[in-house]
Amino acid sequence: MSQKPTNPASSSSKTPAGDRIAKVLSRAGIASRREAEKMIGEGRVSVNGKVIESPALNVTAKDKIAVDGRPLDGPEPARLWLYHKPTGLVTTHKDEQGRPTIYDDLLEDMPRVMSVGRLDLNSEGLLLLTNDGGLKRQLELPSTGWLRRYRVRVKGNPTDTDLAPLRDGIVVDRETFQPMQVTLDRQQGANAWLTVGLREGKNREIRRAMENIGLSVNRLIRVSYGPFQLGPLKPGEVEEVRRRVLRDQLGLEAEDDADAPKRPRAVRGDRPDRRPKGPGKPGPKTSTKTAAKPGQKSGGKPAGKPGAKPTKAKDAPWETDARPRLTRRRPKKN
Repeated sequence: MSQKPTNPASSSSKTPAGDRIAKVLSRAGIASRREAEKMIGEGRVSVNGKVIESPALNVTAKDKIAVDGRPLDGPEPARLWLYHKPTGLVTTHKDEQGRPTIYDDLLEDMPRVMSVGRLDLNSEGLLLLTNDGGLKRQLELPSTGWLRRYRVRVKGNPTDTDLAPLRDGIVVDRETFQPMQVTLDRQQGANAWLTVGLREGKNREIRRAMENIGLSVNRLIRVSYGPFQLGPLKPGEVEEVRRRVLRDQLGLEAEDDADAPKRPRAVRGDRPDRRPKGPGKPGPKTSTKTAAKPGQKSGGKPAGKPGAKPTKAKDAPWETDARPRLTRRRPKKN
């Protein structure tokens, strides 16, 4: 005999058991909460054999849920991917104007994922993807307080004084933008490169803020989102974050990492890198022991304490040897 779903409108004053149906669907990777509510309104979701019409319903593990007639599997472990979004793709599952989306670019063996926040059509760089709606919401909340860092190229010759209003916080079209971390890196011809850090993700925030002080953005690259870095990922590549990292950074339970991918997975249209890796091919081996270098003992072991760690790798990953070439554009497809 099937169990009746818990109705929050019952006469009992106690909080109904279980979770809202939209939240359960989101945790199972079916859709975001908003999309799940839309699916319910379309009559695509049933609980214990009865089609439901309202998302105002709590369900428990005893309830039998089906979507489009297919039983709902148990929630999968939360997973997170790093994706290097290229320019020219829309961050949505379906675009009303028929433009290509990031989901058209992902491999077919990827599970159903949702983006954490968005990057607009002409922006590129790091975009987090997850199969868990609860994790998506957690990472998007301003209360998380994670810094999102961008490399921004603007047209003009700004001075440090010109950028000061952004550090104080400005109001654009009656919308308040919180103070940003802005650094003028270098002038390159008619353009200047800036590093911008912010803890909010309002629609086109950086572009609108720059326009407010008289600067036009012609390239915008997100290089980090909290502790997650773009690193050496090439445009279109995706790499799963190890579950142990999720445990350390997000407090999620860790599982066996044996099946986790150890290298970035390419996407459709990926091409081999034409640039050589490293300074060159290694020379022939002459001995199992390497020659001693200054500050080292024979056998290649360093003498004394290790040298100072590089200072720019953590704060500016694009300055490392593994950085993507920021001034090179991808060739347009014919």
